[in-house]
Amino acid sequence: MRENLELMNERGMSHVPVLLGGAALTRTYVERDLRQVYAGRLFYGKDAFEGLRVLDRLGEIRRDNEDDPTFGREISERKVFRRFRDEADDTPEGLPSRSPDVDEDNPLFTPPFLGSRVAKGMSVDEISDYLNQTALFRNQWGFRPENGEDDPAFKERVSATLREQLGIAKEGSLLVPQVVWGHYAAASSGNDLILYRDDTRTEEIARFTFPRQHVAPFLCIADFFRSVDSSELDYASFMLVTMGERVSERCQELFAENRYTDYLLLHGLGVEMAEALAEMWHRRIRDELGYLEEDGPTLTGLFRQQYRGGRYSWGYPACPDLTDNAKVAALLESERIGVTVSEGFQLHPEQTTDAIICHHPMAKYFVA
Repeated sequence: MRENLELMNERGMSHVPVLLGGAALTRTYVERDLRQVYAGRLFYGKDAFEGLRVLDRLGEIRRDNEDDPTFGREISERKVFRRFRDEADDTPEGLPSRSPDVDEDNPLFTPPFLGSRVAKGMSVDEISDYLNQTALFRNQWGFRPENGEDDPAFKERVSATLREQLGIAKEGSLLVPQVVWGHYAAASSGNDLILYRDDTRTEEIARFTFPRQHVAPFLCIADFFRSVDSSELDYASFMLVTMGERVSERCQELFAENRYTDYLLLHGLGVEMAEALAEMWHRRIRDELGYLEEDGPTLTGLFRQQYRGGRYSWGYPACPDLTDNAKVAALLESERIGVTVSEGFQLHPEQTTDAIICHHPMAKYFVA
């Protein structure tokens, strides 16, 4: 994304407003980091409604010939994460150190190994079985039902494009799926999750601090693990998956050639294939830990968290601190699969995602 914006600057296209959104981006990254790269107006759209409001305002500026040079160019201080504001921290006093609603007697699961491992050579076809077609067809590619199509008919029609794009990607070896994942001895201390070298819990190797909800039930990701005061041994799992550098390089080539439709199709496929690989590998981790039988009966159910525990990726409200991407990369030694972290703490290649895996049954998505 950064490279595309720099290219637009070089080609004198900074007069073009840019609206960005989707699961791979956060408001902080767009409004803080990317606005330092792009000379024109740049916006983050949380959803279609926010995007429409931006377009309405741009229309007003053009129609009324207004001078509003800061719109789309300055950081929206009110909206970015608190850690980037200049104002004093407004965290209320009196928050509990642990949510009283999170059980502390849930079953624990011992992983088959401690440390990290690498996996390569997974089948693209197998990974594609885990694609969220709604996210790909509607959100990434922008297709919509036609002539009163119901959802099955809509997906059947657009699946022809999916098969075509998968064929192009396989023929050009554009998708190179790789994974590094691991299990670590863990314990919580307030909002902190502490990882240890081994079960002796004597050598701390990493620490993650997560935000806590300011209202009941006062959830925090750290709550889903046993306290440092507990005598029971608990574990946290992490993973980092990528579709490789080649798909990012090809996307940049298509963009530079003004082949924007081809760029959109391949870029969207790469992003959602990375998510599909994450979904597939999360299932692998649940199997390793021994609670796969608690999964829901359908693949669609996986997209609705119909399984035990949860998978949290950095940049989302429950774990918004993108600097933690660097911690995860170091923990898992991500360079073994060619993944690095940028100065803006984005994972590279672009079609890459990481996550912490929590086995606690209450570990579902929430906003902190």
